[in-house]
Amino acid sequence: MSSVVPVEESIDPQPRRRLARGDRYRQLLDVAWQLVSDEGTEALTLGRLAERAGVTKPVVYDHFGIRSALLVALYRDFDERQAALMDAALRESEPTLAGRATVIASSYVDCVLLQGREIPGVIAALAGSPELEKIKRDYEIVFIEKCRTVLAPFATTGTIASPGLWAMLGAAEALSHAAATGEISAGDAQEELFETILTMVARN
Repeated sequence: MSSVVPVEESIDPQPRRRLARGDRYRQLLDVAWQLVSDEGTEALTLGRLAERAGVTKPVVYDHFGIRSALLVALYRDFDERQAALMDAALRESEPTLAGRATVIASSYVDCVLLQGREIPGVIAALAGSPELEKIKRDYEIVFIEKCRTVLAPFATTGTIASPGLWAMLGAAEALSHAAATGEISAGDAQEELFETILTMVARN
C-alpha cells in the first residue's frame, strides 16, 4: 500500500510592511532623487515616482498632491541638509575670517556634490514658475542672512552689504555646478569661492 504524501499548504508571501507616514515620505524623497539622477528632472512625475517606489499613485498624491509640491520638497530637503552641514562645520571651525569662509565655501560645494547632478535640474525646474521661484528665493535669503551674520564681525563696517552676498551666492551656485559636472575640481571650486568671500568681506 503506497503512502500518501500530504500536499504542502501554500504559504502566502509576507504582507507588504506599511511604513509610518514620516518613513514613507523619506522613502519617496530618496526615490525621487534617484529618479532625477537616472532619468532627469523632466521624468519626475508623481505617477513615475509611484512606479519607481513600488506604491500606488494615491500614496504619492497623498504626500505631495502636485508635481510642484514634490519639487519644493526636494529643494527643501537639499536646503535642510546644506544648512545642517554648514551649522555643524561652523561649530567646529576657528572663529576667524579664514575659518568661517572655509566653512561656507566647503559646505556649499560639498552639499551640491553629495546631491550630484540632480540639484541643478531641480533648481532649474523651480525657476520655471514664479511661485516656485519665490520659494527658492526665500530659502536663498535665509542662507544669505546666515552668511551675513557669520561674516559681519570681520568687516570694517560691521556688516556685509547685500549686493556682495548675492554675488557670492551666484558664484557658489555656478562653481558648485561646474564641480558637479566635472568641469572643475571640487577643490578648485571651494578655493575660488573662499577667495570670493574674502574679497567680499574686505570691501565692507
